Amino acid sequence: MIKVCKFGGTSMADGMTMRRVKDIFESDPERRYIVVSAPGKRFSGDIKVTDLLYETHKEVEETGSCGEAFEKICARFSGIVQELKIDLDIGSILQETKKAIEEEKSADFAASRGEYLSGRIMAALLNIPFIDARDVIKFDASGKLESARSFELLARALSGKPKALVTGFYGEGADGKVKTFSRGGSDISGAIVARAAGAALYENWTDVSGFLACDPRIVENPVPIRSLSYKELRELSYMGANVLHSESIFPVREADIPIRIKNTFRPEDEGTLIMPTSKYRFSGRTVTGVAGKKNFTVIFVEKSLMNLEIGFARKILTVLENHGVSFEHIPTGIDTMSFIIDGAHLPSGVLEQIIAEIKEAVHPDQMRVFDRISLIAVVGHGMSRNVGTSARVFSAIAGAGVNVRMIDQGSSELNIIVGVDDENYERTLRAVYEEFFTGAEEIN
Repeated sequence: MIKVCKFGGTSMADGMTMRRVKDIFESDPERRYIVVSAPGKRFSGDIKVTDLLYETHKEVEETGSCGEAFEKICARFSGIVQELKIDLDIGSILQETKKAIEEEKSADFAASRGEYLSGRIMAALLNIPFIDARDVIKFDASGKLESARSFELLARALSGKPKALVTGFYGEGADGKVKTFSRGGSDISGAIVARAAGAALYENWTDVSGFLACDPRIVENPVPIRSLSYKELRELSYMGANVLHSESIFPVREADIPIRIKNTFRPEDEGTLIMPTSKYRFSGRTVTGVAGKKNFTVIFVEKSLMNLEIGFARKILTVLENHGVSFEHIPTGIDTMSFIIDGAHLPSGVLEQIIAEIKEAVHPDQMRVFDRISLIAVVGHGMSRNVGTSARVFSAIAGAGVNVRMIDQGSSELNIIVGVDDENYERTLRAVYEEFFTGAEEIN
């Protein structure tokens, strides 16, 4: 049995945590391949190495050379090597890195050096081969992962190696330059390695003991979730449960490789097992978790007989596409259609242009814009099996004195999404959580 382990930034923060990672990795002979992130924060107020690297790139753009931010990076990695007492010429590696950052003048390349440097150190500490993700993870000209090619290159690189380390977060684009995933993308890298290695389990090690049924910053001591399906993970991760990158299931999904979330600082904890949806077995629970996000904008369009107007939705979506804006949901009525957009995708001035172009494209009877809307997702396979789930959701929200601005439920009945004003976000989350989880100790 092969296990692939990915360790996050808090697990790589300093020499002490890296030794802890070494102990975990070597404690189980089935743990064969390891993927690492850049060092994260060591304490409150500390700066992540990746953020320092983005600052380094800014320095290079402004002055042509690395400055104060890179000096902090050098001190950080030199201190780790000194603490670990390993035989690694980190000074020379850092000088080579500095020169490459100045020559490449690329934000992606600069950001990737955190994973590269922590990978070099961890590979030396474990005394196992180091594999640069740039050589084995490839993106096409549009920036999309070339899955088949990457799996093949990785499988070839891992072949004959009982153990090895692969750097996370980045690969190589069609132009031959380093390209990164979005922040948190080392989770995706780990899943790619698990798929290429034919792993029986992908372990994702972080600083929490798995998923919780709600955000602990809003609900005090929410119950832990012991298991959930890929689909439930996708919904909860996308809606703000940030334990695992929402796209990390895709590389392992076709191979039905389960994922287990584990805590580097409490390795004895069971964590959360994320199961292939095809192998999911209904446990009797109604709701698995509640999650949400703030700051959405809703564009409401009304026009009589829009249902008879061929291409109506396409015309509006074309306007969004032309501005590089994606939508989250499209609730509809017979003569109404609402487009829900993440506020982060609407830089200053863009919304006004979109409104004007939609009016010109479809000539609506009425248009309205609602901003500062929060979306809250109630997620669980059990909702389709339990009569009255929707009634309980809306009764709890009404009991909290909150007005629902929008309702969206997919045909799969896996989730119910409600929209409320941002000011009611926390109150709504607490109300729904208390309705379904009061008295529960854990979600199996």
